[in-house]
Amino acid sequence: MSERIAVIGGGLGGLSAAALLASEGFDVTLFEKNSNTGGKAAVIQGGGFSFDAGPSLLTMPFILHNLFTACGRNSDQYISLKKIEVICRYFYPDGTKIDAFADREKFKTEVHDKTGEPKDHLEKYLTYCQKIYDATADVFILNDFRSLKLFLSSTGLKSLLKLPQIDPLRTVHQANSSFFNDKRLVQLFDRYATYNGSSPFLAPATLNVIPHVEYTMGAYIPEGGIRRISEALQQLAEESGAVIRRGVQIDEIVTDGNKASGVRVDGKIYHFDRIISNADVNYTYEKLLNNPPRAEAKRYRKMEPSGSGLVFYWGVEKEFPGLEIHNILFSQDYENEFRELFEQKKIPSDPTVYVYISSKYHSSDAPRGGSNLFVMINTPYDNGKITEEEVQRTRETVISKVSTMTGEDIRPLIRFEDILTPRMIQERTNSRWGSIYGVSSNSRNAAFLRQANRSSSYKNLYFCGGSAHPGGGIPLVIQSGIIAANKVIEDTKRGSSG
Repeated sequence: MSERIAVIGGGLGGLSAAALLASEGFDVTLFEKNSNTGGKAAVIQGGGFSFDAGPSLLTMPFILHNLFTACGRNSDQYISLKKIEVICRYFYPDGTKIDAFADREKFKTEVHDKTGEPKDHLEKYLTYCQKIYDATADVFILNDFRSLKLFLSSTGLKSLLKLPQIDPLRTVHQANSSFFNDKRLVQLFDRYATYNGSSPFLAPATLNVIPHVEYTMGAYIPEGGIRRISEALQQLAEESGAVIRRGVQIDEIVTDGNKASGVRVDGKIYHFDRIISNADVNYTYEKLLNNPPRAEAKRYRKMEPSGSGLVFYWGVEKEFPGLEIHNILFSQDYENEFRELFEQKKIPSDPTVYVYISSKYHSSDAPRGGSNLFVMINTPYDNGKITEEEVQRTRETVISKVSTMTGEDIRPLIRFEDILTPRMIQERTNSRWGSIYGVSSNSRNAAFLRQANRSSSYKNLYFCGGSAHPGGGIPLVIQSGIIAANKVIEDTKRGSSG
């Protein structure tokens, strides 16, 4: 196919769309404003330490494999995945430690031994989570639920019959509380609402699909780190024929009436038949299209941005045998933590702390005898209220909590440090106020209001990435690129302008 396609942004969604379209014979040019592709899945290095800058875990690996297969390639020749045996180690204020094993029987035994919770409670809960996945995957995750063709198919009709199983009327916390007696287990599974920047006390229980994805399908780390995913996708895109231009900032999406017709770079206009924006949806409407009055732009602007994060990258002169690759140190009052995040819009006074140590798997990520601590807490999006003083106060709080978890003061052991704030996330990725996942899911209908992969306001304009359907997280972002690319293919075959 001779159509010229522009992809704006080299995140995982943009790379996936570029690879699939190039493999189908489209003339694809991807523009990335940074010197490297990968978006939030970047790398930070210094002092002999290497860190995955953002995402730290891969789930639903079949989506990645499907993309390579669709491009006529074997993913095993590009990337090697290892399933994690202990998905996460949880630390509680009362001293309890719970290992979330990938093996369901071991996990049930661990939960029973540590909390006294009957084993069948966990089994019933994960079965419930699977029912939500079975009801939502085909229509709401793997495809565009707005497609009439899909809903009229046998797959769509079967999914419609399963809709009562998605549990949209309860919150994540209410549903989890109905399955477990022990509050520590409720807190463990409430945490999964944060995977798309939402609160378990506000978001619908439909998000309980996430534990199924992690515990039944498995959690993985690629050989070479999460950054290897973006490297593999870039290689796939280029080998398929896509041209990737790094260090190029798109100033404007050029339109002819209500039709996207090109992009402007440094005053020069490049014409394209179709355009896919992997940039943040709000940024696309407000800056690239410069047309805020559009209905889509107005609607999206009114939606609550997702939460953000504050990350400390600490290269530490010590190994920690008591920690796993992924660790969580819970706060004392989880409900108050989310009240501070989403009602008071401030960094929590007692934050839950996530610690990811990739050097436990990739020894080359830290010097001999050292560890690379990726330490993250949830924060509100930054609309100008997060000050440098607050970041530094939070740093001391986090250091104290991590020192408690490790059993040793880590302050004198830090040999390298870097920090990523919500404001820096906005500057690097153009995400609105540093929101990591586009919009939050703190309402029952939020998932239905995400930006569609095909624009309804502009012909020939498409969207992918974490702020578009189906949402944030590595597999969903890759799937968004696949869906957007398939929309382009579909429209081209029928001679449509989108």
